[in-house]
Amino acid sequence: MAFFIASSPHSHSRKSTSDIMMTVVMSAIPGIAALCYFFGWGVLIQTAIAALTAVVAEAALMLVRKRPVIRTVRDNSALLTGVLVGIAIPPLSPWWLAVIGTLFAIVVAKHLYGGLGQNLFNPAMVAYVVLLISFPAHMTSWMPEASLLPEHVSFLDTAYSIFTGFSIDGFSVQQLRQTVDGTTMATPLDTVKIALNSGRTVSEALSEPVFGMFAGLGWSWVNLAFLLGGLFMLQRNIIRWHIPIAMLASLFLCSLIGFVISPDGVASPIIHLFSGATMLGAFFIATDPVSASTTDKGRLVFGALIGLLIYLIRTFGSFPDGVAFAVLLANMCVPLIDYYTKPDVYGQGGRA
Repeated sequence: MAFFIASSPHSHSRKSTSDIMMTVVMSAIPGIAALCYFFGWGVLIQTAIAALTAVVAEAALMLVRKRPVIRTVRDNSALLTGVLVGIAIPPLSPWWLAVIGTLFAIVVAKHLYGGLGQNLFNPAMVAYVVLLISFPAHMTSWMPEASLLPEHVSFLDTAYSIFTGFSIDGFSVQQLRQTVDGTTMATPLDTVKIALNSGRTVSEALSEPVFGMFAGLGWSWVNLAFLLGGLFMLQRNIIRWHIPIAMLASLFLCSLIGFVISPDGVASPIIHLFSGATMLGAFFIATDPVSASTTDKGRLVFGALIGLLIYLIRTFGSFPDGVAFAVLLANMCVPLIDYYTKPDVYGQGGRA
């Protein structure tokens, strides 16, 4: 028998880091499939580009640092980071966007701090925020839901657009994003924010074609798919319930209070829960074992803080979806949260 000393994340589920990371990747498949169904093949291509970039960058850094390459790559942490970055990138964005974001996540947000178990912030969310601030036009240009497009965008057209900027027939990305009425359409959360900023009400915003029966067209099913994957991880004891439940409960409570006070001035709790990256953030991002709180009470505080920040950013901030910013801000508070929520030492009545 051999005893190995390794960095976090540590788990009591008798599963290796490699198994845990791969289970998270597999659990994201329903959400990725839903994204592909409603928003096109670009989601799959961007995810593949980011995942490949992450694995190659991880291997190259291990060679530079003179660390075991195969063993490190096989822990699947880089693969998971790449998948999360790829999911967050709009489908028809240029290929180099996924490469730049993933390289920043692996090189700066992860290995600059020492590698797996040492990073203070969630690498995928660091990459997303860097891309959003640096390339806002690309990062806010999501495809309309497939039923709103005049023609189906094929896999080859999507690939050509990502790598050349034009489809096989010479249509630009802007033209491919046009709906049946010849206009481009924002995401549901964008639509609500634009309507409110222009003096319209939430009820008027909900009349836009981008909304379905109870939330964003397509986005509600995407969130349900990521919720399904999250419940699977809970059932397999891959993640703990504290962070996602606290985050969703906090977001629901804040949005409910706001909606009761001003039903025409803020989005409803259903829109907040089933639009944007809510379920992805709750189950796949906020639960990162390295950058999240490590105590049960701390996880509840950490999740609730993220939910509150998401609501505040979505309602009062400049960006329509605040999941990434909320997670990074909460990551900054983890040392303080852990300090005040850590259990007392056995036999010691209080903290010295």
